[in-house]
Amino acid sequence: MRIRRLLSLFFSLALLLAPLRLLAQSQQQQVELAREYLSKGDLEKAENLFSKLIDDQRLFHVVYPDYLKTLLAQRNYKEAEKLVKRTMKRSSNSLTYAVDLGIVYQESGDKAAAEKHYDKLIGQLSQGEIIGVASIFMQHNLLDYAEKTYLKGRELSKNPLEYNRPLIALYTHRQKNEPLIQEVLKLLQENEQELGYVQNMLQNSLREDKDFDVLEKELLSKVQQEPDKLAYSELLIWLYTQRKDFYSALLQARSVDKRTRSGGTRVMELGAISAKNKDYEGAIEAYEYMVKEYPDGPYYFMARQRLINAREEQVENTFPVDLNKIQSLIAEYEALLSEVGRNANSVEVLPHMASLYAFHLDEKDKAIRLLQEAIDMPRANPNLVAECKLTLGDIHLLNGEPWESTLLYSQVEKTHKETSIGHEAKLRNARLNYYKGDFELAQAHLDILKLATSREIANDAMELSLLITDNTGLDTSTVAMEEYAAIELLVFQNKLEEAHTRLDAMLQKFPGHSLTDEIYFKKASLYERMGNFEQAIANLDKIVSNPQVDILSDDALFRMAIIYEENLKDTEKAKQLYNDLLVKHQGSIFVAEARKRFRNLRGDNL
Repeated sequence: MRIRRLLSLFFSLALLLAPLRLLAQSQQQQVELAREYLSKGDLEKAENLFSKLIDDQRLFHVVYPDYLKTLLAQRNYKEAEKLVKRTMKRSSNSLTYAVDLGIVYQESGDKAAAEKHYDKLIGQLSQGEIIGVASIFMQHNLLDYAEKTYLKGRELSKNPLEYNRPLIALYTHRQKNEPLIQEVLKLLQENEQELGYVQNMLQNSLREDKDFDVLEKELLSKVQQEPDKLAYSELLIWLYTQRKDFYSALLQARSVDKRTRSGGTRVMELGAISAKNKDYEGAIEAYEYMVKEYPDGPYYFMARQRLINAREEQVENTFPVDLNKIQSLIAEYEALLSEVGRNANSVEVLPHMASLYAFHLDEKDKAIRLLQEAIDMPRANPNLVAECKLTLGDIHLLNGEPWESTLLYSQVEKTHKETSIGHEAKLRNARLNYYKGDFELAQAHLDILKLATSREIANDAMELSLLITDNTGLDTSTVAMEEYAAIELLVFQNKLEEAHTRLDAMLQKFPGHSLTDEIYFKKASLYERMGNFEQAIANLDKIVSNPQVDILSDDALFRMAIIYEENLKDTEKAKQLYNDLLVKHQGSIFVAEARKRFRNLRGDNL
């Protein structure tokens, strides 16, 4: 009997609930239909349906956002205002809807009413409502009011760091750099461990020189006021590095190191960065500091070696190369080897000496012996051995023995697959095929290297590939390209006079050829290496002044400016040329360096 009664009750309830389920299903279908009308722009039908559904308390929160959106789209601002105000009265949490009321005023064109409403809303907030309201403002992209909300919360809390991170994120997003700088410095003032976070946020936001200037001014003031807060000094070093002002970064790093006696790690890092960016004076000064300050430190040998390496780079990039200085460098390397011995730890010195002998003093036999010594050294680093084999291949190419060269390059390719050294070996094989005029095989290597993980190798591969395709693709004859490639081999072999003669012959033999700008650029490079800077300028000017030449015109303009600045010491002319590049070639890869040099010549950093 009990079971029968329970079954009877169950069926009765089912019969009672069935209409309710059907009603709910019908209402849901109406909501979906209204939304479909809204999405298709049939606003009258959408408004008609939403206006009926909004009265159902169970559907209110589902329907409200779309109904308000429909009314605003219809420009029915009076009804939208009524809807929001009615909703605010019946809701326990009216803050969301209070923001909506401001949006209605704003959409209706009454900006003053919207501003007054938002300011009143923010002025009445309690501490617990700050984050919620700021989030609502951000959802509606009302970022000025989100900022005001956080600042109101800070005022209420009487804590100058309250909402610091949300404000930093907001200022970074909006690139409001002056308040961002103030906020990150407050954070560092409180916690120096936040340095990495601060650097990331600044890197995401700072773009213009004026912003870096503001940060520099603030940091210099902070460093003077609180010299014991190392985070300020570290941030200043970071700033100078971002601006590629490595010398200023070094001065700051050295100052910090002298205060802390921390072993010179940052100075060593900056020496390496300076050398990589061809700031040889900065690198030399960094390593000289390390040698002097830490003669018993763990970096001493490395600093000694890198000091000579930096001097070597400087000598090799100062034209014409002074052979007496080359001899002095070799003597310095010999002295270092005498001090520490010839072993696996010092073997890196040998290929440097070999290159100096082979490429500057034409003593190839000595160079080969040094490289072979390095290759045969017990426990030598395999990567260093591979680099020695590449240099040995280059020397065989100097000797006119390309088959020996390709054998060594190929060995390194095979033993160091998918590494930067293996890619470098493939690039040298590609160049060798290019020199021989086998452009198809060269391109096969270059097509692979254009995808290399090393940006430098990929860029070099792309540059050589473009040179070949630009000057062979439209002309079934490759005679001119073969002649130019053969001249490039002469340049590699330091046969500069012969290369000059053949370049001049090319200009006569192939007038108007697409290689003309390359020929003038190569001639300028050779004159520069020989110390004839006026002739270098004259050849570069033939590229810059030719309206038909576009590919190398920014390269030529930048190179002219460098020569005027560094070799001819004509700063006014250099400044003019840097400015010309900034105006005429805004997409050039040289823009950042040209701007930095222009500002230095103008005296901005004095």
